[in-house]
Amino acid sequence: MKSNRLIAFVVLIALPLIQGCISYSFRGTSTAAKSIQVEDFFNNTDLGPANLGQTFTNRLKEYVQQNSSLRVVKENGELQIEGTLTQYAVTPVAPVAGGANSRIDTASLTRLTIAVKVNYVDTLVPKNNFKDKTFSFYQDFPSTQDLNSVQENLERKIFDQIFIDIFNATLANW
Repeated sequence: MKSNRLIAFVVLIALPLIQGCISYSFRGTSTAAKSIQVEDFFNNTDLGPANLGQTFTNRLKEYVQQNSSLRVVKENGELQIEGTLTQYAVTPVAPVAGGANSRIDTASLTRLTIAVKVNYVDTLVPKNNFKDKTFSFYQDFPSTQDLNSVQENLERKIFDQIFIDIFNATLANW
């Protein structure tokens, strides 16, 4: 019983000391910038919805605002990001054999892939700049479902992952 009290006492004393040594912020950015300019992303895909670029741009601005202390500005941002949606592809995956001769007839899954090419300018630390860096992600869905019925949900999930990747490559500088 006495040893349990001793352990608890040591932990209570050591915890504040350990916390002082560990500092990491999940909302942390590795920039001293206070503002970011997000230009409209151009939709240069053959199959993507007409509003894909605007949807991507608006959601990227929201993501930056929710995950950093940066102020999104219309011009003269200390950080600047712009780009082009370059791929919106729907492809069959996971082939399934059908028929007596085991020939592949169908796919059990369909894959939606979205890619974006990004240009990034850091006016405070120019070595962080990059041009034409591609970020892409995909989501699979059952081939029995129509793309229109799952499109919005798939795009949201794909965009979320692309935003994380862009954030890590720019603001978190990973």
